[in-house]
Amino acid sequence: MAIAAEVATIPVELIDTADLPDGGTLRLLRRGDDYSIRFRDNELMGNQVRQSEEALAILACQRLPHHDSRVLIGGLGMGFTLGAVLKSLPATAAITVSELVPAIVEWAKGPLAHLFHDYLADARVSLEMGDVHDAIVKETVGYDAILLDVDNGPDGLIHLANERLYCNWGLRAAHAALRPKGILAIWSAYADDDFVARLEHARFDVDEVQVAVLIDGENTTHRIWFATRQE
Repeated sequence: MAIAAEVATIPVELIDTADLPDGGTLRLLRRGDDYSIRFRDNELMGNQVRQSEEALAILACQRLPHHDSRVLIGGLGMGFTLGAVLKSLPATAAITVSELVPAIVEWAKGPLAHLFHDYLADARVSLEMGDVHDAIVKETVGYDAILLDVDNGPDGLIHLANERLYCNWGLRAAHAALRPKGILAIWSAYADDDFVARLEHARFDVDEVQVAVLIDGENTTHRIWFATRQE
């Protein structure tokens, strides 16, 4: 309790803000050594809570039919998913990161550089600025895995256009952008049975994994859906 009280006395510092295409604002906050990316009252990412973001990558890579793979990551965040993919795949893998907000990249090279290490300089990584939906729709060769952590779940809370990723035709586009047995992995802060039904309707075999996390001293559960493309 003494440690919690001590932490509570450390002031919260606003490091930077980033405008979103829909008019909202992301805030990068720091309290001591803790960093947080927030949208309104929602914490989207914090460096003290990374288990589920890393699980998104690790468990997806374990499901790949081979490790010489092409992987698309939607959302740069604080680099936890990217870092876990790099640790899970060999030098022959190719990883594309699609990031919509330029300030996120600036943070990765500036105040959050200690979290990103040398990830963005890795020869396997290509960083593309733009909406991951557009990257999915234009894909012709096929990815072995598409990892989505671009919102707080399968909705458009942060960016309204994200709804395109999770609707029926958006899931069909993801299905078409994957190679046979490819994996569509989606991170979420909450359960959504209707979304699971849409995945199955789009011809995915769905495995839902729950990851226990501790946020501000309270136990909660994040969800990851691993949707394997049916033949």
